[in-house]
Amino acid sequence: MALPVGTVPFTPGASLVPSTQVELRIACRKLLNRDVMSKSDPMCVVSLQGFGNQMFREIGRTERIKDTLNPDFVTSIATSYNFEESQRLKFEIYDIDSLNPQLSRQDFLGHMECTLGEIVSSRGAPLSRVLKGESGINSGTILVSAEEVSSCKDVLNLQFSASKLDKKDFLGKSDPFLVFSRCNEDNSYTVVHKTEVMKNTLNPTWRPFSISSRVLCNGDPLRSIMIECFDWDSDGSSHDLIGKFQTNAQTLMKGSCEGNIYECINSKKAAKKSGYKNSGIIRVMSCSVTKEYSFLDYIKTGSTELHFTVAVDFTGSNGDPRSPSSLHYYDHSRPNSYALAIRAVGEIIQDYDTDKMFPALGFGAKVPPNGVVSHEFFLNGNPQSPYCQGVDGILKAYYQSLGAVQLYGPTNFSPVIRHVTRFASTVRDGSAYFVLLIITDGVITDMMDTKDAIVHASALPMSIIIVGVGSADFQAMEELDGDVVRITDRQGRYTERDIVQFVPLRNFMDGNLNVPWQQSQALLAKEVLAEIPNQVVAYMKKFNIVPRFNDTSLHANLPEIGRASCRERV
Repeated sequence: MALPVGTVPFTPGASLVPSTQVELRIACRKLLNRDVMSKSDPMCVVSLQGFGNQMFREIGRTERIKDTLNPDFVTSIATSYNFEESQRLKFEIYDIDSLNPQLSRQDFLGHMECTLGEIVSSRGAPLSRVLKGESGINSGTILVSAEEVSSCKDVLNLQFSASKLDKKDFLGKSDPFLVFSRCNEDNSYTVVHKTEVMKNTLNPTWRPFSISSRVLCNGDPLRSIMIECFDWDSDGSSHDLIGKFQTNAQTLMKGSCEGNIYECINSKKAAKKSGYKNSGIIRVMSCSVTKEYSFLDYIKTGSTELHFTVAVDFTGSNGDPRSPSSLHYYDHSRPNSYALAIRAVGEIIQDYDTDKMFPALGFGAKVPPNGVVSHEFFLNGNPQSPYCQGVDGILKAYYQSLGAVQLYGPTNFSPVIRHVTRFASTVRDGSAYFVLLIITDGVITDMMDTKDAIVHASALPMSIIIVGVGSADFQAMEELDGDVVRITDRQGRYTERDIVQFVPLRNFMDGNLNVPWQQSQALLAKEVLAEIPNQVVAYMKKFNIVPRFNDTSLHANLPEIGRASCRERV
């Protein structure tokens, strides 16, 4: 289940994204047989690597299945899915000959490690990997699939109005707002939504709003929903109840009709006042139901593939790469700031790209053969084949280019942004989404051109991550982030979506946090990638692009063996 909305304080005007939960389904084929008189009795133990360290912790075990080398485990393993983290999983298969839960008492058959990103991006089919046994021998095959726990995608788009509400203010009328709560299994109620406050009126019409069915009623259309109407008070703690009523999502979805006209009842007032009828009438003005798709819906079905491009700042302000004081200096003991940022972002993004071939660009350097300044050159020096194989390939090309170019200037972003937009503009159907990582040390010199390029890119399937390295003043980068003031171009046009995320690397370096560089890398990745899933979904929603679902399931892709095993829990 997703995290319950009621576990955090309710904040009007804010949004809450519940943690996405997935369940892992596991099967194996051709396991080693460790039993003499029969076959192995396998069980799978799943562990998750801790954030920022190398330690694994167990998150779940399947049941034990007797006498089979081809188990289809019934017990699923639930875990949280976070796109911005490299969530490394370890699957260990044991032959269970003792009811003692200590794994040291069992026979080890084999293990496999992968990231959760590799599993969810396996295009609807299970991820198939070889199990490695003791001394690295082939111990069979493991198949793992992931599925989002909640399947309800309905979003209710609602608007309410009221008439003849009770007057609560001495010097005015009332300042009404609505509070929506869903019924829990113990018959308590959890607040899930509040409307805005309508000042000084007894006949309010509230603004339309959208709420997920999972939030409103946990996907159960008959679950009781309580709607309370309060008179707002400025102290925030003593809002006066005007009245309330109950309904459910099934009724609300009928929209404007006689069944969605409710008497607002104040039980205390009704008990004290004879002839009491109600404290006002509340109406559903409209209700429509749409589908809300998640980032996983687009990735897991194979509807969308992420494409990663990195652009590196080769301006002279980085310092001579041969000097230890340079931001480009190659240190065998730890990566420099550029390498750390490339690996932090690239190691996560590459799980969502099938061929793992990435273009890597440089800007701000004099390039061979004529020493002309370029703001859009390929790090591998091959315009006909500019792609690098994986993150290691990017780093190899980066280090090689340091010896082939001369650091110069100025710092121009717009050419590399336009480079990626040329590709993004040709694939607008949702099948591809482009992520550009710009790593820079200095103050941008083509601000207006860059703003023009960002506004153009905001209508395309594209996001931009800017990582600032070194100790420069990055105030201009904060402006490009657009979180405070929305970006406009020369024509006064605004960005259509928020697509830029800026992060200064110094916020995550061990000089400030007293943590090893591996943890700095993990913290950076978590910060800069956190917005990507929402940006992907925002693009799809804006252009009405829905995932291409199929009915592929784990067991449908397995060989026709071992499905009728006798199952027994440990």
